[in-house]
Amino acid sequence: MPRQTLRILDANCNRIGEGLRFLEDVARFLLNDAALSHKLKTMRHNLIKSLSKFGAAMLSERDSEADVGFGTRLSQQQDLPSLVVANAKRVEEALRVVEELAKLRDLNEILHSEDFEQARFSLYTLEKELLSGLMRRQKTQILTGLYVIVDTQTLGQRDVIDAASKAINGGAKVIQLRDKQHGKSELLVLAKKLKDLCCKSGALFIVNDYLDIALASEADGIHIGYDDLPLSAVRKELPIDKIIGLSTHTLIEAQEAETDGADYIAVGSIFASPTKVSAEVVGLEHLRQVREVVSIPIVAIGGINKENIGEVIAAGADSAAVISAVLTQKDIESATHQLVKEIEKKTKSYKKSGSHR
Repeated sequence: MPRQTLRILDANCNRIGEGLRFLEDVARFLLNDAALSHKLKTMRHNLIKSLSKFGAAMLSERDSEADVGFGTRLSQQQDLPSLVVANAKRVEEALRVVEELAKLRDLNEILHSEDFEQARFSLYTLEKELLSGLMRRQKTQILTGLYVIVDTQTLGQRDVIDAASKAINGGAKVIQLRDKQHGKSELLVLAKKLKDLCCKSGALFIVNDYLDIALASEADGIHIGYDDLPLSAVRKELPIDKIIGLSTHTLIEAQEAETDGADYIAVGSIFASPTKVSAEVVGLEHLRQVREVVSIPIVAIGGINKENIGEVIAAGADSAAVISAVLTQKDIESATHQLVKEIEKKTKSYKKSGSHR
C-alpha cells in the first residue's frame, strides 16, 4: 500500500478520534446527556477499531515534524457552540476522506466505504442534537431569580409593554406572555414588541400555550401544559435553540417531563393562588421532593409573594413565577425589585453557610 495513502489514513483517524472525543466530553460533562454521550462514544470506538487494522503501518509512516500542514491553522477565539460545529465538521470531513479512500482497490477489502458514509450521516444528526442542547442550555442558565408572567387579564387596562418594562427594570429575568382574551393578530403584535423589549434587556421571552405565536414572534421559548400539544410535537416545530417549559403537578409528571426533553418545569400551585383559585395546592414539601428527582431547572408558581418567596427558593426552586405579586401593585418596578431582593437574600445565605438545598 502506498506510504502516502497510509499517511492520509493516519491523519484522518486522528481527526476522527480527537474530534469525537471533544464532542463526547461536551455531551457528558456540560450537558449531562448520557444518551448522546454514549452514541458519540460508541461511534468513536467503532471507527477507531475499524481503522486500527492499519495501526502499525500507519504509525510507521507518521512524520509530524515534516508535515507541511503543521502550524498553518489560524487560531481565533470562539464560543462553545462554534467549537462544537468546528469539531463536528472536522470529523465529518475526515469521514468523507476515508469513505473515498475505502473505494481504492488496495483498501476496499479491509475498509467498507458505506460504513464511513453511514457514520457521517449519523454525525450530522448528533451534531444537531448537541448544538441544540448547548444553545438551549445558554437560555436555561438565565432561568434563575424572578419569572414574571404578564397576564393580560390581570393587568386589565394597564399597558402590557409598560408593565413588562418595569418588571425587567426591577430585576425580572424572564417575561412570559399569557393571554386568553385577544385575537391572534393582536396578540402577535404584542408578542413581537415584548420579544424586542426582552432582547434589548437581556431577559428571556416565553409565550404561554400558543406555538404559532411563539414561532412568529421568535420568542426564546414556549410554556405548555399537559393538555396542550405533546412536548415531542412542539419540539419538532421549534428551531433548535428554543426552550420548552412544561407545567407539572405530580412527581411522575416532573420525571416524565425531564425524560421527554423539557428544558424546565413549572411546579405548583405552591400556595393558594389569587389568580387561579381552582388550582390544587401542592405545597413546599412537594417542591422539595421534585428537586430531588429532577436535574432540570424548576420554576415554582402559585401564590408566591414577598413574604414566602424566600421559602420557595430554599425548597429548591431555581426561579419563582409571579403574577399578582407584581402586576396588581401600584409600583410594578418597586414590587419586582423587592421580590428580587428577597431571592438574593436567601441565595446569599445559602452561599455563606455553604449548605445545599
